[in-house]
Amino acid sequence: MAGGWGAKAQAGGMLLALLGWISSCVTTFVPLWKNLNLDLNEMEVWNMGLWQVCITQEEGVVECQAHGSFLALPPELRISRLLMCLSNGLGLLGCLLAALGLEGWRTCDDKPGRKRRLLLGGGVTLGMAGITTLVPVSWVAYNTVLDFWDETVPDIVPRWEFGEATFLGWFAGAFLAAGGLLLACSTRSTKTAAPLAPACHQAPPPPGVAGGHHLHPRNADLVI
Repeated sequence: MAGGWGAKAQAGGMLLALLGWISSCVTTFVPLWKNLNLDLNEMEVWNMGLWQVCITQEEGVVECQAHGSFLALPPELRISRLLMCLSNGLGLLGCLLAALGLEGWRTCDDKPGRKRRLLLGGGVTLGMAGITTLVPVSWVAYNTVLDFWDETVPDIVPRWEFGEATFLGWFAGAFLAAGGLLLACSTRSTKTAAPLAPACHQAPPPPGVAGGHHLHPRNADLVI
């Protein structure tokens, strides 16, 4: 019963972890962290990401330009770049460690303790990847809200709003954290379901002396 629950938890945790890692990678590189609609020209939509700014026109033409300088970016975008790259690396490492510790893999089958440690390490690493995804996305969203409701800026000035990558990043962080939690919790079931070591058996006695009986005199004469 415990082993079946552990296998299901591991499968669900790996699925969530992979979905979260892929979503986190997409969130890192798409220029959809912020959206801006110009009142003067409603035919254009500005999209900002961590690496570039894109302008989408009504005809469907998209023009993108990379940020000029890393140091010229706002602090939240600079830190978000580093944290999202770190999250992608931690997510990949966590998936690899957890995969080596799954029950279905035959690696380290003779060492169940090592498999549990790999699975636990993968779950913890995935949880850290989820945190490093949620922090930059939430930070950028918080500053977007502050800038949107800034009363010192005239109303005629366009305001940046949430982009699609913001919501995708929240889902990615939640998937990574949930997957890591499931994988880490599944180590308890694998520990209880670990097979016991086989008992040591004594070597069988040599032929002729089984059961502790002595040779009969007739057999002894034949030997002589």
